[in-house]
Amino acid sequence: MNTQKSAKNKEALWQVLEQERVVPPAADLPSLSGLDAEEFLRFERAWSGIQASERRQLLKTLTLLAEEDFEMDFNAIFRQALHDGDPEVRAAAAAGLWEDDDVRLIPELLRLLLDETVPEVRVAIIQCLAHFVLLGELRKIRPQSFDQLCQVLSLIHRNPDETLEVRRRALESLAYASVAELPALIQAAHTHPEEAMQISAVFAMGRSANARWKDTVARQLHHPSPAMRYEAARACGELLVRDAVPDLVELVEDVDLEVQEAALWALGQIGGDMARLTLERYLESDSAALRAAANDALQELEFLHGNLDTFFGPPEDFVSESDVSWDLARSQHKGRTRSKATVSDLLDDDDFDDEDDLDDDDDLEDDADDDFEDDDDFDDEYDGDEVADD
Repeated sequence: MNTQKSAKNKEALWQVLEQERVVPPAADLPSLSGLDAEEFLRFERAWSGIQASERRQLLKTLTLLAEEDFEMDFNAIFRQALHDGDPEVRAAAAAGLWEDDDVRLIPELLRLLLDETVPEVRVAIIQCLAHFVLLGELRKIRPQSFDQLCQVLSLIHRNPDETLEVRRRALESLAYASVAELPALIQAAHTHPEEAMQISAVFAMGRSANARWKDTVARQLHHPSPAMRYEAARACGELLVRDAVPDLVELVEDVDLEVQEAALWALGQIGGDMARLTLERYLESDSAALRAAANDALQELEFLHGNLDTFFGPPEDFVSESDVSWDLARSQHKGRTRSKATVSDLLDDDDFDDEDDLDDDDDLEDDADDDFEDDDDFDDEYDGDEVADD
């Protein structure tokens, strides 16, 4: 019965896509997960006949479905949409690839990033690249490719010809990496005249897992801007700033709901008796949003600081699902140094094809064939002499 129902739903989906040329009902969209080669070609043909507004809506809905169910795989659709003629569709496609860990996507995204002219799309691609930076920090991608990725983001952040939004998002994505120049870049952003850049600096401080920023982020908890207080609270949680717990407890009473939720989340990360009591108290809040945030944070606190038997049973019965070392904080102290270079230097073909640089790791996929060609436009846009050092 389930198989018959699934087949019926899939046929209804194709009818809507190919004949009505609109977004199918959400209940039918899971049928687009994991399309085989023949189905994907059919989808490509239907895609070109759908209006841009419908294509945007479809991608946004698929992204939500993937967030709700990790087994949903729409990556082939998102990749194809990266080359769409509509900028909003391209941005939505990049946003949908936030969990695609295929390392072969890195050169494609970098090429698209440097060819793209619409700032909003460039921002979406930069934010998509952040999880590849984290994978590189965890040594799950080639060191050479990781270095190139970090250098491109660094150059974009430091380029005064870029828009403020592009520059700040590049810093945020770069912040996962323990590159030697990161502290200086964050410090310069923190003193930038634009508040938006200052907010990104605090965001980057938390993401960097560098304890040097603990006092700095704690001082921002009382900033006049709700956006800054939000990022400061999140950073305090990421950096486990125990001295900030009293201020975070106070911040749970903030006038801004998102700031309140961030403070509750941070308390769950930091732990301790005061944090636990506060979270338990907010389980009885009149606000459904705060009750949910407190419950989630309390579960995090129990997981991070409580008795793990509650989650996994006796220690001898627990077998980890991964043998990957996730000690990101320790890796931050390595501080790899990188020399200045132009983007065209960084994207040299040979750097993506040197098999000797590939770590011995069964989880890594083979990189794609040469994705980059020499392009004088890169030199014109990113000449090393024109990149400003903050």
